[in-house]
Amino acid sequence: MSLPNCPKCNSEYVYEDGILLVCPECAYEWDPNEVEEDGLVVLDSNGTKLSDGDTVTVIKDLKVKGAPKDIKQGTRVKNIRLVEGDHNIDCKIDGFGAMKLKSEFVKKL
Repeated sequence: MSLPNCPKCNSEYVYEDGILLVCPECAYEWDPNEVEEDGLVVLDSNGTKLSDGDTVTVIKDLKVKGAPKDIKQGTRVKNIRLVEGDHNIDCKIDGFGAMKLKSEFVKKL
């Protein structure tokens, strides 16, 4: 049986781990039986799937280049928008304005 390539990095070195498929190159895990309608899967720091419009909380202080202060742990971010790329969350943060965040630094409420 031939396994599909990784949907994130297109690696051919995918292996099975229980019911999940795992990519050793980018550490992405997915269920081959679960069909995604848009193909973009973004997970928070706890592995919970995020969607457009979700509210999330920042889990650690984040330094912002050019800003006089940091984004503090516990800051709530409402109405996020998911995008492709390294910083995969577009949002507006009160007191900072438009920002791009990495999903690994937030958790879903």
